[in-house]
Amino acid sequence: MRFKILAALLAAVLLSACSEEPDTATFTFTAIPDQDESQLQKRFGVVALYLEDQLGVPVKYVPVKSYAAAVTSFRNDEVQMAWFGGLSGVQARRLVPGSQAIAQGQEDTAFKSYFIANTATGLEATDTLTEAFITPSSFTFGSKGSTSGRLMPEFYLRETFNKAPEELFEKVGFSGDHSRTIALVQTGAYATGAVNYQVWERELEEGKIDPTKVKVIWETPTYPDYHWTIRGDLDAKFGEGFSQRVTEALLAIEDPELLNAFPREKFIPASNAGYAPIEATAQNIGLLDAP
Repeated sequence: MRFKILAALLAAVLLSACSEEPDTATFTFTAIPDQDESQLQKRFGVVALYLEDQLGVPVKYVPVKSYAAAVTSFRNDEVQMAWFGGLSGVQARRLVPGSQAIAQGQEDTAFKSYFIANTATGLEATDTLTEAFITPSSFTFGSKGSTSGRLMPEFYLRETFNKAPEELFEKVGFSGDHSRTIALVQTGAYATGAVNYQVWERELEEGKIDPTKVKVIWETPTYPDYHWTIRGDLDAKFGEGFSQRVTEALLAIEDPELLNAFPREKFIPASNAGYAPIEATAQNIGLLDAP
């Protein structure tokens, strides 16, 4: 009788083990929240579906509330990959040794920022920043960790006027994202601001910008910006060669729906060395270790 009971228990354990699904790790990624959440969900939701199909593992996009949160999630291994801006990518890779920039949009090798102004200021488009730009006395950046909304605009303000923004304007703000920057300048809450040129062009095309209330008055020289970065321990977690498969999947994107969501013509290879100018600029103005 004892033997029959033990045999039955053993059979039950074996049956239970056979019925369980194998434990498959989920590949998670995030992105800096550079515009409104609905746009981000649209963009990265389709990316997650595409990568899941290409990689053969569950893939999940994990939204975050700030640039700093994106860097922190990457550092803490809550995500294994992120769509970073130039500055946030540099910050993240410094915190996670071995991590690599792997892909960028073709346009991201030569990105730029627009300086915008409420039309009530009377400021007009110019090829060179002059003292007239700082006369209205209020200016808003985007996120504190944004390359196109903070780092490079601050760099050019300092280079042109040889002063920190707080010394140039009576009121300096940080909107949190590019869409919000446009809205704040359009309503007159801030006289001027700095914004990602692609977000401006998209929102102008979508009719979200009233050109009678806000306009572009200057554009920066170009610089490297957005890119995908992966953690250096990706292969240890998902198997040998997984990081290469992720890279190849991103570079192989041809679906217009995926590309238009960014928008990018295509993705091309990226490297850590390509962001050395961003790292040097951040170091010079004290932003490198402050996501």
